[in-house]
Amino acid sequence: MKKAIIGKKIGMTQIFDEKGKVIPVTVIEAGPCTIAQIKTIETDGYNAVQLGYGEVKPSKVNKPETGHFKKASLTPKKHLREFRLDSLEGLKVGDELKADVFTAGDKVDVQGTTKGKGFQGVIKRHGQSRGPMGHGSMYHRRPGSMGPTSTPGRVFKGKKLPGHMGVETVTIQNLDVVRVDMDKNVILVKGSVPGVKGAILKIKSSVKA
Repeated sequence: MKKAIIGKKIGMTQIFDEKGKVIPVTVIEAGPCTIAQIKTIETDGYNAVQLGYGEVKPSKVNKPETGHFKKASLTPKKHLREFRLDSLEGLKVGDELKADVFTAGDKVDVQGTTKGKGFQGVIKRHGQSRGPMGHGSMYHRRPGSMGPTSTPGRVFKGKKLPGHMGVETVTIQNLDVVRVDMDKNVILVKGSVPGVKGAILKIKSSVKA
């Protein structure tokens, strides 16, 4: 059965397995999330569950959202995320989900927004190589050839050039859940995940598991 939850990135640390091997992990606060809406094939054309995470003042929520939460008899939530699931068995509006939806050994996909790095050149943004660093070169960190002189007489779309870097939605697939700590309501995922500390993440069962 596919499982999903909204989480918050706490940071990275390391733990040791039973053989004493170091495992780098990301600590994610998983929920508590409340089911705000259930979508079915009969009513919406697909199966999905909408989760709410984080408290927010009612004055900070607009009228359509207020009506949405009122219909579900819930207090307003700061973040709403939707997850498509194969089965909705056993789920109902108002249920609370916590870190124990996952267990150690599960494979998950984690989606988040990458760190913003501002305007960057082609070397940092695209990993291109620099030119000769001799004083006579005059071409050190620039983009390189921009194409032919006459035909087609323009720069093709997709040319790797300087520009804004980061703040993109990225999904890291097939990460291992190393440990689930219900006392602190956190899950430890092997490796790194996108985003800064405090970033909101979507965690769901891996599609390639």
